[in-house]
Amino acid sequence: MSRITYNADSLKIMFLFEKTTRIRLKDFFVDDNNLTSFVVAKEDLGKAIGKNASNVKKLESLLKKKVRMIGFTESEVEFTKNLVHPLKVQVEFKEGVITLKSDDTKTKAFLIGRNQSNIKNNLTIIRKYFKHVQDLKVN
Repeated sequence: MSRITYNADSLKIMFLFEKTTRIRLKDFFVDDNNLTSFVVAKEDLGKAIGKNASNVKKLESLLKKKVRMIGFTESEVEFTKNLVHPLKVQVEFKEGVITLKSDDTKTKAFLIGRNQSNIKNNLTIIRKYFKHVQDLKVN
């Protein structure tokens, strides 16, 4: 298993998050869409976001970047739902492939993104925690 290494700037951001929210951080990364993402335990997600999203707003103003909080679970299906939240999708996992189903064409378009950027980005994030996932599809 590969080790994750953080530079000094990442450690500062992680410390700032833990100091602001008083929540233990599982992981932190900046994704391909230049969105700062914090991964916390699902049971701590509400406290991390704060009342009326106060912690999110405070972190966005301090970092001058968009911030996203993701609730981590051991299940691929639940983690994927948390990853694409607030979009309403049905998630299925079979033979290493995660399938996202939605009836709304706007939701599908948002999941895929221009030149499949969103779907590739989400697959990269999912593979970071679940090595056995091979592909991500939208139906």
